[in-house]
Amino acid sequence: MGPVRRQAREQGDRLAGPAHRRFCRQHAAEESWIFERSGLVLDPYFSATKIRWLLDQRPDLRRRAENGELACGTIDTWLLWNLTAGRVHATDTSNASRTLLLNLETGQWDEDLCRFFQVPRALLPEIRPGVASFGVTRGLGFLPDGVPIAAVAGDQQAALFGQGGFAAGDTKCTYGTGAFFLQHTGGQPVHSQHRLLTSLAAMPSPKRQYVLEGSVFVAGAAVQWLRDGLEFIPTSADVEALAARSDPHQPVLFVPAFVGLGAPHWTPEARGVIFGLTRNTTAADLARAALEGVALQVADLIAAAAADTGHPLRSLKVDGGMAQNAWFLQCQADTLGIPVMAAAHAEATARGAAFLAGLQIGLWPDTNALGKLCEPGRVFEPKLAESERQRKRTQWRRAVRTVIDFYAYPAP
Repeated sequence: MGPVRRQAREQGDRLAGPAHRRFCRQHAAEESWIFERSGLVLDPYFSATKIRWLLDQRPDLRRRAENGELACGTIDTWLLWNLTAGRVHATDTSNASRTLLLNLETGQWDEDLCRFFQVPRALLPEIRPGVASFGVTRGLGFLPDGVPIAAVAGDQQAALFGQGGFAAGDTKCTYGTGAFFLQHTGGQPVHSQHRLLTSLAAMPSPKRQYVLEGSVFVAGAAVQWLRDGLEFIPTSADVEALAARSDPHQPVLFVPAFVGLGAPHWTPEARGVIFGLTRNTTAADLARAALEGVALQVADLIAAAAADTGHPLRSLKVDGGMAQNAWFLQCQADTLGIPVMAAAHAEATARGAAFLAGLQIGLWPDTNALGKLCEPGRVFEPKLAESERQRKRTQWRRAVRTVIDFYAYPAP
């Protein structure tokens, strides 16, 4: 990205971020019906607030959008448009369910939500089932024309499918820049009482299936900060050895809310805070606190899901870049008190998309055949005493409450 583009994007972020948050705070009273309809909380994390802001800044854009002269969509929509040389403007139900504009019950754009966010329907892509015909490739130098595009799925829903999450009760957590926990809930949406999200699952048939999801905004991004911001480590993989050198008696606790807190707190104003610094705190202690902060955030999500479903997890499947870090996965198992099972293949999202496309073209007959390909890799059993686990969880909850109190309600 060149300096001019970067400067323009950063300026847009500075302008749009406060406007998104202000809009959501001003309309907080509307959240209950929005949540019931879309499965999502009213938060600037999602697409609808961004589209509204963009159209409000440029009246000419709103006019063109209403006349059907503009197109908008999530990243899959943009990819489809480019793969098909502009012939397909579409998305699938799992991606559409993360926009604040989809009706969970119908699987289509909701008129009331579009009206509330002032998003013209003419702007939005056609919604198709995840396993369907999405056109064929055209005009690409790296692929021949005519290759069928047989499936589309959202990142996290595809990862659940790639981990063999085909039925109610199946779960996974993916650790990328953020961390995302999903639990399959079957054919009926579960509307969380603990601020988790409800989305449509990646589905091998048109019959709608649902998931509960919790999003942690900062996971691998905390490691990137240690690498690039503080320059503690030359590569992200080096954080494992650095954290292992930490003094476990150093009382450092890190809430890595660089861009706000996601589920179950949804406090976009929050920022990262480090507690317990002393003269003896080292780079290793900060690395350990960063990894523990990610594990503790994920533990909050899983506790919320257990409260919503009434079924505590017995184990957790994990994938993504941080799933290559054995120290971190042991920390996650200790924080949860259940076994953590690393995927044999870290890129579960790509596997899930391939599984869905393979079902569409008949490469595999059904999900039973796929299940045989989803054996877990290494398993991490919890080693931490229950009393110490509860002490850490209690201390973490106090720290999060402090961060929220400080940032969410600033003094006038």
